[in-house]
Amino acid sequence: MRKIEHIGIAVKDLEKSNTLFAKLLGKEHYKTEEVEGEKVAASFFQVGETKLELLQATDENSPIGIYLEKRSEGIHHIAFDVEDIASEVERLKGEGFEILNETPKLGADNKLVVFLHPRSTNGVLIELCQEIS
Repeated sequence: MRKIEHIGIAVKDLEKSNTLFAKLLGKEHYKTEEVEGEKVAASFFQVGETKLELLQATDENSPIGIYLEKRSEGIHHIAFDVEDIASEVERLKGEGFEILNETPKLGADNKLVVFLHPRSTNGVLIELCQEIS
């Protein structure tokens, strides 16, 4: 793992949250996009070398929709940048981590992503991200 790529924050209202975080950070988000496969709209802020990813469900039965229903708004996951996601998945499986999706899937911001189950990472949802070249 090379660095923290982003911190994902679940929000109920992306527009209101963009305004809030723009005030907090002193800068506007640099892009929004929808990830159909995850049924989520995402907005990105750059903070130094790390990004904040605000996530709003586009379907109440999506993973973010279910998360918001159970836990409300807040930190959803921490994402780490990896050079070779397949190798990293194999390494982590060998170390005993529970992988939620062993086959990388298309995520936001031009990334392939894999998630580790929070019960194997002290209650924190971990995302591995590899830039699509």
